[in-house]
Amino acid sequence: MKQNYQIILDKTLQEIIGSGTKPALLLHACCAPCSSYVLEYLSKYFDITVLFYNPNITEADEYEKRGLELKRLISELPHLNEISFTDGGYSPAEFETIAKGLENEKEGGARCMRCYRLRLEKAAQAAKNGGYDFFTTTLSISPHKNAQALNGIGAELAEKYGVSWLYSDFKKKNGYKRSCELSAAYGLYRQNYCGCIYSKREAEEREAAK
Repeated sequence: MKQNYQIILDKTLQEIIGSGTKPALLLHACCAPCSSYVLEYLSKYFDITVLFYNPNITEADEYEKRGLELKRLISELPHLNEISFTDGGYSPAEFETIAKGLENEKEGGARCMRCYRLRLEKAAQAAKNGGYDFFTTTLSISPHKNAQALNGIGAELAEKYGVSWLYSDFKKKNGYKRSCELSAAYGLYRQNYCGCIYSKREAEEREAAK
C-alpha cells in the first residue's frame, strides 16, 4: 500500500516544533532547482548540511556547473537556520559499476533504483559519521522520481546506519511548482536530464521527437 509521506513529514515537523530543538539534517542534493523548495521549506526546522554527491553525472563540466549553482543558491536563499555545503566528490566510476548490465533500462527502472541506493548510502554514511540527527534527499521533488522507492531505501539505510531517515515526498504541497518558481526567481540553471548518459540520451530523443 502506498504511503503518504507528506503526512509523515508533517507529523515529524510538529514533533520537532513541540520539542523546541533544532536537529541537524544531512540533505543529499542533486541540483539547485530541486534543492530550492526543499531548502526554503526545511531550513525553518533544521540546521542543514547539503551533500552534493552525484556520480551518475556523465560529464565533469556538468558536475561542476550543477555544484556551483547549488552553492550560489545557498548563498542567496534567505534561511532562518544554518545551511552549509559539502561536495561528496566526483566519482563516475562508482555509477558505472552499479549500472553495468542495466544500460538498456528505461529511466525509472532497475538502474535508477541502484543509483538511488548508491547516493542514499553515501548520505547515510556521512550522516552517521557526522553525528546528524536525520538524513534525506531532494530527489523526491521530481515528478520522474519514485518517492515510494526512495523512502523504502532510506528506511533500510536508516536501520543499517542508525540515523533517522526523514520521510518525505517534496513534490507534495506544490513543491515541484514552487521549485520552478524559485528557479526562475534566482535564474538557476535547469538541466533537462537527471545526469547519467542514459537519461541524457532519453532527453535528446524526446526533444528530437517534438
